[in-house]
Amino acid sequence: MRIKTPNKDSLGVVTAFYLTSKALEHLGGNHDEIDFELLGNKGRAYTLQTNVFVSDEGGREQRHSLWFDPTVDFHTYGILWNQHQIVFYVDETPIRIFKNRSNIGVRFPSHEMQVKVSIWNGEPWASNGKKIDWKQAPFLAQFQGFNIHGCQWQNHNKYNCYSPHLWWNSKKYWELNPQEQREYENVRRKHLLYDYCSDRGQLHKECQNR
Repeated sequence: MRIKTPNKDSLGVVTAFYLTSKALEHLGGNHDEIDFELLGNKGRAYTLQTNVFVSDEGGREQRHSLWFDPTVDFHTYGILWNQHQIVFYVDETPIRIFKNRSNIGVRFPSHEMQVKVSIWNGEPWASNGKKIDWKQAPFLAQFQGFNIHGCQWQNHNKYNCYSPHLWWNSKKYWELNPQEQREYENVRRKHLLYDYCSDRGQLHKECQNR
């Protein structure tokens, strides 16, 4: 998805692009979700938050500073999701990896998902406790160029989507290639502002087994 965020003082306004499953609450089901959230700005500080929910359990936020102004032009935000890993991309640069650690008891997103976009009131958490300046309204986010390669589940049988004939399941997408790994490490070194493993790692097994 190509996104441009509101070109004004938008502190507290969140522009989101995400995948989410339907929670089958009457059957006791819980939802999965994979999130991009562009946090509104005041001045020249631009922040991107990502999160992963599995069976309604989130709390896996990471925040990155952006190396560009997302209000000036469109930039591309993408997700690779297979049974081995979830990779978040910004302009084809990997910024986050969530590995499948089900072998150590970490749940991994496994439900069918819908694609959604939104712009919403994120105060107070997205505005450091400050109020949105509603004199700046309306806030306009722009989305374009959406593209998807996906597998349609047959009778809710997810294993059809694990076929090696689907390009994203081929072995080359089980992990980053050497160039992507260097780019990923560079982003973490220069732009990672917050990682949930740094202060809530004891709550998440994947943080203790990295």
